Amino acid sequence: MIEETLLEAGDKMDKAVEVAKEDFASIRTGRATPGLYNKVMVEYYGTPTPLQQLASFAVPDARTILITPYDKTALRDIERALSDSEVGANPSNDGNVIRITIPELTQERRKEYVKIVKSKGEDAKVSIRNIRRKAKETLDRLVKDGEAGEDEGSRGEKELDAITKQHVDGIDELLKRKEAELLEV
Repeated sequence: MIEETLLEAGDKMDKAVEVAKEDFASIRTGRATPGLYNKVMVEYYGTPTPLQQLASFAVPDARTILITPYDKTALRDIERALSDSEVGANPSNDGNVIRITIPELTQERRKEYVKIVKSKGEDAKVSIRNIRRKAKETLDRLVKDGEAGEDEGSRGEKELDAITKQHVDGIDELLKRKEAELLEV
């Protein structure tokens, strides 16, 4: 039972790290990447649909993204969703593709993005700590109910702490890399 609790906590923490990676990818750097638009939803026939399901992406150079809709009738809706998104780019379309040119980041804007990344990183750490707290409560309950001994409970708690530290360190590493990427000129 203790092993199951630890495995479940580890899986949930892995998912929290994955969510943090996706959040970090959606914060733009000076380079054009399709990951910037992972969270953009397009109103497609009255249904909010992820942009990745409606179009293909191409990155011809470091500062340009070409978005080619699978359905040409969705071109206007995609352009509107991109304009309204928090990515902060101005799309232009030629009737077939949408072209986005990523502007150069100013030093102030870079620092703003670093603050946003740190905030998202802290949110991920909080979710990992919440997962740890719930797993610890489960371990304590197992010991209290007599389903596991005191020694097994404390050993499980130490393993849980090691798993938690490993995932928090992973978030810190992602954070450090993204911060360096953002401040790179």
